[in-house]
Amino acid sequence: MAAIEGVPVSWERIRECFSLDPSIAYLNHGGRGAMPVSTQRALQRLRDEAESNPILFFRDLPQRIAHTRRHLATFLGADPDGSALVGNTTMGTAVVLQSLGLRAGDEVLLTDHRYGAVALTVDRECRRSGAAARTVRVPLDSTDDQIIATLGDALRPGRTKLLVVDQVSSATARRFPVEKIAAVAREQGVPVLVDAAHVPGMLPVAVDEIGADFWVGNLHKWAYAPRGTALLCVAPRWRDRIEPLAVSWQQESGFPDRVEWQGTLDYTPWLAAPTGLFTLRTLGLERVREHNATLAAYGQKVVGGALGLAGGDLPDPGAPEVAMRIVPLPGGRASTIDDAMALEARIADELATVVAVFSWDGRGWLRLAGQVYNVRAQYERLAESLPSILRG
Repeated sequence: MAAIEGVPVSWERIRECFSLDPSIAYLNHGGRGAMPVSTQRALQRLRDEAESNPILFFRDLPQRIAHTRRHLATFLGADPDGSALVGNTTMGTAVVLQSLGLRAGDEVLLTDHRYGAVALTVDRECRRSGAAARTVRVPLDSTDDQIIATLGDALRPGRTKLLVVDQVSSATARRFPVEKIAAVAREQGVPVLVDAAHVPGMLPVAVDEIGADFWVGNLHKWAYAPRGTALLCVAPRWRDRIEPLAVSWQQESGFPDRVEWQGTLDYTPWLAAPTGLFTLRTLGLERVREHNATLAAYGQKVVGGALGLAGGDLPDPGAPEVAMRIVPLPGGRASTIDDAMALEARIADELATVVAVFSWDGRGWLRLAGQVYNVRAQYERLAESLPSILRG
């Protein structure tokens, strides 16, 4: 049995790898992730090192960050010299937007599956620059070909300065065919930013083969890194134009150093991120992915069945590897953001179960994730109790 940072890592003792409260069913790994104990210990060791001599720790930090960046970029099939560590996907999106030089008459195009904070980031930059944000509706049951056609038809060459598209959407757990979308946009001269918040660790990916101008993904969800760890990957023609949100002493060093270095931030989460990948590989990358996707699909089926929904009523994520699934809630339940948050809290408080509840396209949706620490019985208990909550 392998051990990382003194923690046993094996399928036979899988739940010991995490610090989750055993009294709850944590079915929302896609929300904030959950660090394995091995990553927690690596993080604490790095923090202890930093506090033992902060000046020495920060002196060598740029080289250590660069080493970590190379490790993470290689795992994702990205060019390390064209990648920068950032706090999260939304922050990476903000870096890209404020580097584009948007002006009045320009537009940024999003789909209605976009993450809420990303949409707010786009809106803010458009207000600052005089550009406009435009949202394209993509029906949940669209095929890949229909998605590609819808987005291709929505582009306005010369005016659309950026297309933002999810690789796996948060609210709808839908995989988008980003490689083909990027190809269509490239033909029309429109840059593409791929929001891949849920991709690292969940799906196999070769970022450089996607053909996007910008790609940003969180490693603190499915790749077991500490929260606050994401990678922004930038195509060569854009790298000289990328500016950080705040200037630091590395400003003249260019990309990626100028983006990564922000003075006295706590950089230990980034340095601990490779431990998360090592844990993932020790458990078996393909085995973890298959387990998680299969479990999420089972959860969707059993919870959907308890609500009277058959297979055709349950949205297809667009790829069997997706480790999140959504279940439509009865009409009138969680149809607003406030109602969705209230229902999510009630399920947590009364059923000791952590799930995600969203309001999307005028109705409520429950999102379930699958992770190695989950078991079928947790979804079955939710299925047994959820109908009474929804009737109350």
